Amino acid sequence: MTEKQDLRETCKVLYSTSEEQNRVTVKQGAEAVVFRTSIFPGEPCLLKCRPAKHWRHPILDQRLTRRRCLAEARLLAKCQTLGLKCPLLYFVDPKRGEIYMEWIEGCSVRDYIRSIESSEEYEVLLRRLMNNIGKEVANLHKNDIIHGDLTTSNMMLRNKNQDDIVFIDFGLGTVIESEEDKAVDLYVLERALASTHPNSEQLFSLTLESYSKSWKASKSVLRRFEDVRMRGRKRSMVG
Repeated sequence: MTEKQDLRETCKVLYSTSEEQNRVTVKQGAEAVVFRTSIFPGEPCLLKCRPAKHWRHPILDQRLTRRRCLAEARLLAKCQTLGLKCPLLYFVDPKRGEIYMEWIEGCSVRDYIRSIESSEEYEVLLRRLMNNIGKEVANLHKNDIIHGDLTTSNMMLRNKNQDDIVFIDFGLGTVIESEEDKAVDLYVLERALASTHPNSEQLFSLTLESYSKSWKASKSVLRRFEDVRMRGRKRSMVG
């Protein structure tokens, strides 16, 4: 038996064993359900499951589920290869629409910001966090990784350490060189901060500054970002 075959058989055993483990629902969205479970003894992991959509034709639903599941798994694998911060990919079953990945112990950026709002060091901590976010988003974009849903809920602080930001939920992610898509990524993040954390809106400039310093070729993306921002404001005015 080759090394690859041996690894494949080991995954099958672990996978079948995981079915007997208790699953704790963490989050339920329109497209997927996220569970905390385990495939390694004593080690928690995250299971992202895309359940069947009964309102769709079964064959179409299976094809879409398989395609989206594989696309997200490949993106996670690519991020790992590039050394970008995302959960480690453990196992994927595209037929069932399931992805097993590393469980990130910590809290979301959204929860962290809310937890420090009453702190005397709020502004100092927030400035540091915004700088770190800009640097990590730049690392994604310089490698042509588009997250697709950059919100503070989709960024985790490993062990609540704001210097260790991990991006999660790449369900809408893609690999593309498009400056427009990178600019939209930034705009989504800006709007998420403005709507969820009103007091941090003015500090988004620090994120852009850090983004610019971390990636020398970011000027064209930032120019496009201003265009995207202007279009967004016009739509808001028109309604």
